[in-house]
Amino acid sequence: MRSVGIKTLKNKLSEYIRFAASGETVLVTDRDRVVAELIPPREGKSSQVTDALLAEAVRRGWLTPPTLADGQPPPRSPVTSLDALLTELAADRGR
Repeated sequence: MRSVGIKTLKNKLSEYIRFAASGETVLVTDRDRVVAELIPPREGKSSQVTDALLAEAVRRGWLTPPTLADGQPPPRSPVTSLDALLTELAADRGR
């Protein structure tokens, strides 16, 4: 575990990001008080930015994640048949 002040972190951000990426925890301090932690990504988490945006939306309460009883999504059940959908689409385009 490493500790770094905000000013030093700002000047050497890439170096401390590499430490965190390699599995080390970096404590960020402001006047000898820990204010943040840089930690390695959690196992099983995607490195995609969209995941980070979704996580932020959940944290802010904009989205509520689904609750899955057995960890699996519910089975797909189509609302309508493809033929019915295409017929309705053709009727809409004809107007």
